[in-house]
Amino acid sequence: MSTTAELLKGAAELFPDEVVTSAHVRHLDLPFGAGRFALITLDNGFDHTKPTTFGPQSLANLNAAIDQVEQEALAGSIVGAGITGKPFIFAVGADLKGVELLKKHDEALAIGKGGHDVFKRIAALAVPSFAYYNGAAMGGGVEVGLHCTYRTVSKAIPAFSLPEVFLGLVPGWGGCALLPNLIGAERAVSVIIENSLNQNRQLKGKQVFELGIADAIFEGADFLEQSLLWTANVLNGTTEVVRDEIDRGEAWDAAVAKGRFIADSKVHGAAPAAYRALDIIAAAKDGDLQAGFDAEDTALADLIMGGELRSGIYAFNLVQKRAKRPAGAPDKSLARPVTKVGVVGAGLMASQLALLFLRRLEVPVVLTDIDQERVDKGVGYVHAEIQKLLGKGRINQDKANRLTALVTGVLDKAEGFADADFIIEAVFEEMSVKQKVFAEVEAVAPAHAILATNTSSLSVSEMASKLQHPERVVGFHFFNPVAILPLLEIVRGEQTDDASLATAFGVAKKLKKTAVLTKDAPAFVVNRILTRFMGEIQNVIDEGTPVVTAEKAIEPLGLPMSPLVLLELVGPAIGLHVSETLNRAFPERFTVSPNLAAVVKAGKRGFYTYSAENGFKPELDPEVAALLVQGDVVLTEEQVRDRVLDAVAQEIGLMLEEGVVAEAQDIDLCLITGAGWPFHLGGVTPYLDREGVSERVNGKKFLAPGLASVPA
Repeated sequence: MSTTAELLKGAAELFPDEVVTSAHVRHLDLPFGAGRFALITLDNGFDHTKPTTFGPQSLANLNAAIDQVEQEALAGSIVGAGITGKPFIFAVGADLKGVELLKKHDEALAIGKGGHDVFKRIAALAVPSFAYYNGAAMGGGVEVGLHCTYRTVSKAIPAFSLPEVFLGLVPGWGGCALLPNLIGAERAVSVIIENSLNQNRQLKGKQVFELGIADAIFEGADFLEQSLLWTANVLNGTTEVVRDEIDRGEAWDAAVAKGRFIADSKVHGAAPAAYRALDIIAAAKDGDLQAGFDAEDTALADLIMGGELRSGIYAFNLVQKRAKRPAGAPDKSLARPVTKVGVVGAGLMASQLALLFLRRLEVPVVLTDIDQERVDKGVGYVHAEIQKLLGKGRINQDKANRLTALVTGVLDKAEGFADADFIIEAVFEEMSVKQKVFAEVEAVAPAHAILATNTSSLSVSEMASKLQHPERVVGFHFFNPVAILPLLEIVRGEQTDDASLATAFGVAKKLKKTAVLTKDAPAFVVNRILTRFMGEIQNVIDEGTPVVTAEKAIEPLGLPMSPLVLLELVGPAIGLHVSETLNRAFPERFTVSPNLAAVVKAGKRGFYTYSAENGFKPELDPEVAALLVQGDVVLTEEQVRDRVLDAVAQEIGLMLEEGVVAEAQDIDLCLITGAGWPFHLGGVTPYLDREGVSERVNGKKFLAPGLASVPA
């Protein structure tokens, strides 16, 4: 049987490019005569922008540090041992780059077992052990601390989580077994399942303490010093650590059942990670930790060899890496400075844009509209939002005053835009209206000013075609709600020059948006795919399939909301308008649903009604049901799903042929950041590849082997 050292050595050979974390041991004399103490510091030698991770060599280094501490504990030369991190970072878990490289189940099993074998040694020390969560802690970083006898946490920690389920894994180095036995099943389910499936929600230091994960909490400025004083008091008996008794009865079972309900509502059984984690939590009820660790090893290995995790890592890499280096963006040195922003329109979308530009760029922002009442309403909205930020403590009074003073509204475009560097329109989605607005703006704006359009589906080139300088027009398409969804589709018109495009990308970066370059093709990326997706759902309903069957057919994808609930959010009228735009461009593939047109004509907000009696679940509106005219072709859920996925695969294939974006990865990045499509789908192309849809429709996969799948 392999020793831990041999296991880790073998794993390290598979991963030669690991950013290695060292585990430094230093000794100090605790205050109040409490005795000599060994402190292990985890540090990868880089600053906080490159967080500390655990690859196989890093685990081997921690293992060696524990060798030393273990000997000292047995010899009686230390009274306790602690573990902490470099400034601002405790540790953020397993190195995912190493996980990507694993090709075999036994290699994956070795990673789980190796982590357990090292971390368990901390719990087995002959002296009490302490974890000092001084900075960001995630995954394995949280878990190494769970193996300690006691834990302290810094109030300043911005991010603490067990995010594995979000990515398609389980907390596999003790999290599933130890956390419920420390804080109870209900709280553990909240951290491991609920937070992960809520877009990887993070805990702050105060919450870590309140949940009972940490035994004490201290200010960030002198965190380690205070933690060591507390440690001395614990060791000499002055401070007693009291923890809540764990309810191992019905409350445990109820917590697991609640976790299954949350998982069902989020992924509808489409991704296995949450369910595997819940199985381990359920089995941990009897407190048999070793059985829990063994179950974690098996679950970890199974999931590492599964498509959902590979899609999750692929999606994570898109959001963390590709998003920071947009494909096709011009040299950033060509970008011009933006010292004033103009917004044409003062409706809700325009006001949201004004607020975003104001907060991120902190430059003067001026709104215009067709009458003073609208202008005042738009500026009033921005002022009210600034006051909300002040009320929540997100900004101080000085900043609130400064931001309030920077936003103004005028009726006269010449007055407002004569010195603006970047002017964006958010007016009615009609070509003639937008062309008229741009002609008026060009007449008064400086020669260098960028003219940006927030159009969701219209041609940027056509919009610019009647201008004297069409080269400075760029598509700048945001997604609603503007403050939440990260995606910004930057559209290059036929005449758009590199300097204008570079300026647009520079502004996007300051706005903290994920910018993707797209060709000026109808509806660009997200709306084109979603409209084809929704169009196929509407087609099968129009042909005769019941609404409930069409909706349920898509549940196995685990999307954030059903198609018709999404239509409600977008607005049926906007959905109809985009489908009409795409029908004009591609009549052979995009239909205009007569039933959707009837719903819009009747002024309905969607297909559903919601009532308190029914727990606010969507129910088909009887008035909408009366409007529907359906054929007699009734499909099964599986047939509906095949039709919808085939349509999406065909559309993506055509978009890539047309060069709408550089690669399939950009399609996936758009769907993840603009439509909230889940990580376990990898956006969508890894899923289409995995399910055989890509080859069925296009004769080939979208992605190279190993990119979002297990390497050959």
